Parts: sequence; C-alpha cells; structure tokens
Amino acid sequence: MGKELQVYFDHNATTSMRQEVIDKMSPYFSQHFGNASSLHFFGIKTREAIDIAREQVALLINADPDEIIFTSGGTESDNLAIRGVLSARRGSVSRAHIITSSIEHPAVLETCAALEKEGIDVTFLPSSESGTVDPSDLEAAIRPDTILVSVMLANNETGVIQPVRELSQIAGNKGITFHVDAVQGVGKIPVDVDELGIDLLTISAHKFYGPKGIGALYRRKGTKIDAVYTGGHHEYGLRPGTENVPAIVGFGEACRISKENLSAEMKHIARLRDRIEIGITERIEKIKINGAGSRRVPNTCSVTVTRIEGEAMTMYLSMLGFGLSSGSACATGDSEPSHVLLAMGLDPVDAQGALRISLGIENTDEDVDAFLDAFPPVVERLREMSPVREES
Repeated sequence: MGKELQVYFDHNATTSMRQEVIDKMSPYFSQHFGNASSLHFFGIKTREAIDIAREQVALLINADPDEIIFTSGGTESDNLAIRGVLSARRGSVSRAHIITSSIEHPAVLETCAALEKEGIDVTFLPSSESGTVDPSDLEAAIRPDTILVSVMLANNETGVIQPVRELSQIAGNKGITFHVDAVQGVGKIPVDVDELGIDLLTISAHKFYGPKGIGALYRRKGTKIDAVYTGGHHEYGLRPGTENVPAIVGFGEACRISKENLSAEMKHIARLRDRIEIGITERIEKIKINGAGSRRVPNTCSVTVTRIEGEAMTMYLSMLGFGLSSGSACATGDSEPSHVLLAMGLDPVDAQGALRISLGIENTDEDVDAFLDAFPPVVERLREMSPVREES
C-alpha cells in the first residue's frame, strides 16, 4: 500500500514551525528558564534573548526594537491598538469616531462592533468588487472627531492587498492614527512601516512558521496608546505579564529566516498558486477567482464554485487527503456566507461556495498536480448532488 496522501493547503490558518525555530526555542524551556524581570544571571540570560528577538522582529518590518511590543498574537495586538488609542485619545475629543473596513478580520470587526455598543461611532468602509478599499471613501468618511483608521494589509480570505500607503497618507494628513492588521502580510510580502506610513501594525508569528500564541504590535514613536490590561511594567507598561520567552525567541528566529528567504520563497509559492488557478480555470466551468484583478499575497487563492457549498468541498477534499478551508479558518462552524465575499458583491449562495487555497514553503509541484487531478471530479460529484440547480 502506498503512502497516504496528505497535502496541506491551509497556511493562512496556521503554519508548521520551521525546524530552526524549534531548535532555537528548545533551550528556553529547560536550560534558560529564568524570569526575564529577575536581576540575577538566570533572568539576565532570558532578557538578552528577548532583546535579540525584539531586534529580529524590528528588522523584518524596518522598525526600531523599542517600537515592538510583544503580545499573545494578532487578536490581542488588534485589541491593544484599537482600544489603546481610544483610551489614550478619549479625553481630547468630545466624541470618538473610528473608521475601519467591512472586510477586516473578526479581531478588528468584532472589537469595533463591541465599541459601537459602548457608544463609539464606527464607520465601516465598503469594498470594491476586486476586494479593495477606495481611498476616496476614506477621505469622505473622516470627521473632526475621527481618532483612528484601521485597515488590514492583506485579506485573510482572498489575499488581496489594500492600498495602505494611499490610505495612510490620507489619515496622516489629518493627524489621525493609522493601524494596520498585517497578520496575513508580514512574512509573505516585504513590509516596511516607514514606506507604508504606518503608526501601529499587528503581527502574528504562527502565520509564517513561528510558534502559536505569540505576536507583536508595532507602535511608532510618539503614537499614544494606553494599556488594555493592568498589572506589571512589562513591555513598556503596555502588556503586563511574565514574558513567554521560548515563544518570543522562536518568533524572532522566524523573522530572521523570513527576512533572508522571503524573495525566493515568494517566487516559489506564487508559481504554484498560479499553476493551481490556471489549472482549475481550464478544467472547471463556472468558477471565479476572487480578487484576481488585484494585487495579492503570492500564496492565496480564493475560488468560488457556483452552486456548491464550500464546507462540502472542504470535507470531501479532506477525505482525499487535502487540508483546505472553506473561508477564514476563524469562522469554522459558521454557516453564514463569508462577510468578505458579500462585501465584494458576490451573491449569498455563491459566497457560500468559496474555497480558500493557501500555500506554503513546503508545497511542491506534486502537491499541485495531485490537487488538479482530484478537484474537478469533486466539483462534478457535488454539483450532481447539489439541491441548488443552475439557472437556465
């Protein structure tokens, strides 16, 4: 019997850790276990490791090390950015207004929705059919009491890259703090916070071969935010709690390797993604590559297959050995259509027929060949079984 097929195409949900990252972390679970706040040798050793990791994270995005605040991941960083700015600025305005987009990750959308219930005004910018925010919409939405704009760098479902530089210039000209959720961008495309004009930026290590449970918020010098939690003095007083040293060390190593290998890895992954899109377009009728006309991160393909539910495709492909997502992995178990695809103008029925293919560095041409052989028969079979028939 041959080896069971196992192909992982869900790297936007999470990635495996590089072996170099695991090796770098290992001593900090046992040998170098000191509390980084302690003044003795054991604490000094771990503090030095944190300082090195902070430099490595900063170098990846062209920041200064003291602009990096370690957190538990993307969701916490988003909350610290949004709620932190709101807390710091609330006393300087009679009312507070926040602008975000309708295609954000739930870490931003749900935070803003919660703030609305607390009396904060929030504007949700629309998306074009190509999956981007129009800078003119941002310009029109700004009010005298606008204190924050939060727009993601790359969408987690479609991979579409937003016009962040144009958006940041509009916000900056008005003196408004600009936050970017870059969880799906850092480690996949070059990110330079100075070039993009970003005040606050969210990163998560497990999206580019680092450990889970660790991330960072970049805060440009002079950007005022308050802590969300109260407690100790850790992370410049903005994120209290004993540092997760092994995870921080692994995060730094993942950033170091990404900086060295990003260009070559982007080319490899983009070639595989393009092969998949060309192959399924040629072999399957009535499908759409969502965001195909826009700039996208090189690893992501969102495809809508008409009149088939995405969850059915995901489950069927899983039985054949392929790990994919029917949309954002964060929405598992949610039967509602993708809010991103609805914002892009897709019909609700078609929006439920989306499949997200997100590739990684370990994927091969053999993986792509196997998928292109397997996927068309799956679509044919499910269309035959579908209770929703094509309109004549």
